[in-house]
Amino acid sequence: MLFWIVSLALAAAAGAALLRSLAQGGRQVAANADIGVYRDQLAEVDRDLARGVIEPAEAERTRLEVSRRLLDADRTGGPAGTARGSVTMPVAGIVVALAGAFALYLTIGAPGYPDLPIGQRIERAAVLHDERPSQAEAVASAKLPAPPAPDVAYAGLMERLRTAVAENPDDITGQRLLARNEAALGNHMAAAEAQARVIALAGDAATANDHATLADSYVLAAGGYVSPEAEAALTEALRLDPGNPTARFYTGLMWAQTGRPDRAFQVWKALLEEGPEDAPWIAPIRAQIEMLAAAAGVRYTPPAPAASGPDAGDIAAAAEMSQEERLGMIRGMVDGLAERLSGEGGPAEDWARLITSLGVLGETERAKAVWTEAQAVFAGHEADLETVRAAARQAGAAK
Repeated sequence: MLFWIVSLALAAAAGAALLRSLAQGGRQVAANADIGVYRDQLAEVDRDLARGVIEPAEAERTRLEVSRRLLDADRTGGPAGTARGSVTMPVAGIVVALAGAFALYLTIGAPGYPDLPIGQRIERAAVLHDERPSQAEAVASAKLPAPPAPDVAYAGLMERLRTAVAENPDDITGQRLLARNEAALGNHMAAAEAQARVIALAGDAATANDHATLADSYVLAAGGYVSPEAEAALTEALRLDPGNPTARFYTGLMWAQTGRPDRAFQVWKALLEEGPEDAPWIAPIRAQIEMLAAAAGVRYTPPAPAASGPDAGDIAAAAEMSQEERLGMIRGMVDGLAERLSGEGGPAEDWARLITSLGVLGETERAKAVWTEAQAVFAGHEADLETVRAAARQAGAAK
């Protein structure tokens, strides 16, 4: 209530100031016009006296009276009762402007919303975090596009895989394969169920990546929402490996969704500054980190993207290497790429580059193994699959 009283008082004061300005402007215009008239009258008296039309005494009396009126107009801004034009339109304009301002606030503002000290904001964020929807509720309300239908041959293979896993649910290799392929088809809750079974079968041997993969399936199934079940998987992943990037990214997203941009910013800032630039979480972080920093009350300029590829020093060093040393360096880069794709995944172009590199190194069998893995990763995504297939054909790993 106090907010509206203050707002109305300020609006009234602003309107009164505008009306006073208009009134003063009108009086000034009237005064200027009257002053001009009085000056013309004084000049006319002088002309009449020069022509002998009036007597000097009468001219003096008239001059004194006109001078008095001239001084009065100059001092008071015009004689009492002077009205120049209508104030109806200006008043109507002021009323419309004030009404429009209030209507706009009612549309996009938050009338009645109290100021929130930081302590109350944290309390509200805690309630939002604790009472947010479950995974099942989020999946039920998520509106996701239907995944593309796989080709007939692959669909048949998936049916046989599902049947085999159902007949032997304790086969961890089968469950892993099922989880990966269900995720590739866009069946993320089915992938989550299989991945949860993988973790149960692995027991204490389950890795941070196992739990992060489960969380990833939960989040994708809920359309990007981090549910309590996903958070539990993330917590376990970070317990096993505090540096796990997938778990850290989704943890930051969870804090952003539950009203704690300060915590989300700290998590994402560290991930962004650690890199590498081609990591899959960097692009979404770059797109949102400045807005997140502003919400956290922090001024932050993200670092410029790191240049990809070897720098001038790397090229110079490679030029001085022997053939064996250069091959060793290339193998190290290929092994690093293979490890990243196996653990974190990556775009089809990276898989194609890995297969091409293995073909150049003469490791055809290894290129075939990567091509086989890529077929499972990109199943149902024909454009990506064709990119990798072209590289596999060039490397002699596919027909």
